[in-house]
Amino acid sequence: MRFVVRLLGTWLLGLALILLIVDGTKSLGASALVLTSVGDMWGVVHLASLQGFEQVLSQSALGALWAMVVVPVLGWPGWAVCGVPGAVFAYLGRSRGNKIQNFNQV
Repeated sequence: MRFVVRLLGTWLLGLALILLIVDGTKSLGASALVLTSVGDMWGVVHLASLQGFEQVLSQSALGALWAMVVVPVLGWPGWAVCGVPGAVFAYLGRSRGNKIQNFNQV
């Protein structure tokens, strides 16, 4: 199980790095800070699934979930949305022998 968690963390961190490089490249080209949101990326990749996801959530009993949770997350930068869970999964999936005993070992 630890292997699966570590693998998921590694994939998410890799995706976050790719998205950070994309935003960095766009920022260099625009000579200004450019942050691509998850909603913008999802819309470019497959707009129909984003609209379908919104429709399913808004028509079900979880309608408030769309406005209070999903919409703010869709506005966050993609590298942050992938990087934070990736770091958490990578930390949780680390080997048992590599646990940090105190903060001075960091």
